[in-house]
Amino acid sequence: MTQTRTTVSGGLGRLAGHVLSDSGWVRGTVEFGDRIVAIDGTAVGTTQGAETYILPGFVDLHVHGGGGADIMEGGDAPTVVARTHAGYGTTALLATTVTASFDDTERALVALASVCAGRIPGGARVAGVHLEGPYISPKKLGAQPDVARPANVDEIDRFCALAPVRLVTLAPEIAGHGDAIRALVTRGLRVQIGHTTASYEEGVAALAQGATSFTHLFNAMTGLHHRDPGIVGAALAHAEYAEIIPDLLHVHPGAIRSALRAIPRLYGVTDATSATGMPDGDYRLGSHTVHKCANGVRLADGTLAGSALTMDQALRNLVSLGLALEEASRRLSQYPAEYARLTDRGRLAVGAWADIVVLDRDLRVTAVFGEGEPLWPR
Repeated sequence: MTQTRTTVSGGLGRLAGHVLSDSGWVRGTVEFGDRIVAIDGTAVGTTQGAETYILPGFVDLHVHGGGGADIMEGGDAPTVVARTHAGYGTTALLATTVTASFDDTERALVALASVCAGRIPGGARVAGVHLEGPYISPKKLGAQPDVARPANVDEIDRFCALAPVRLVTLAPEIAGHGDAIRALVTRGLRVQIGHTTASYEEGVAALAQGATSFTHLFNAMTGLHHRDPGIVGAALAHAEYAEIIPDLLHVHPGAIRSALRAIPRLYGVTDATSATGMPDGDYRLGSHTVHKCANGVRLADGTLAGSALTMDQALRNLVSLGLALEEASRRLSQYPAEYARLTDRGRLAVGAWADIVVLDRDLRVTAVFGEGEPLWPR
């Protein structure tokens, strides 16, 4: 069945193909306005021979930039970022900061406030903010600028007053961070463990205090050793959720497979930088200059510095590792939406937002809709 979009009674849209509904694959149609109105057709147990796949739009909880724009720039950068990622099937994202001074973070959040309050025409919904730092270990900066500092809940409250912060990454081993985790959780924030030298025991304690996920699993954290399990060991043994960058550069396919077996709701993120969607060359990541070459983004010393990954490529990468298309989709849409408490996104069900990505048989994006609006092609 080939993909079509027509206007039907009431000004609704309709797409036809293999639809990944909440109850499984349906060979039929999805009808929608700004929200999904109906999914009709025949339930099928296989997608073999499908020409068109209709999936929930991707939900990316870790986005620093795209299209040459960096979230930390402020100004119109969030608009450029949201429109860039929409072209690759992302319909909702969290704008992600890097470690920076209060003033630099404030500037970025002021620019995000109005963007988060509405939806950018032609762009993915910016559903909130992920503070990735500055509350991280100076010994595990990765590509973060060297201005890390201990968490200050009053400061985070000031950030939350500027824009809707949903996630905070911090290193649990830093003095006072146990109390900070508990305070942030009582405020309704999600806390992730990342950029950390913490031990296994400190990671387990942070989970008990209310942390609920791990930032770019395996990267910028203590690794797994059989006598010293580290933060990776804590995640593999205890996590329900964790984010991972499936660009096949940040994490070896074997390590991804290990995490898939251990963490029930492992979800993919891009950790995308301003280099995403751009040709090779130099770009910005906060105060750093980074260089994109082929599929990698690095500092001058070769350190990986975010990525140029897009969510449609993440989908293809996960499928290449042996995941069924429906499982790969869940890990890029449903699970991150659930984790960020975006309960009416990341799934195709009656009443959910009409956030939809349409793919051809090669899993290439042919159309994207955000809250019913055509986002791509433009």
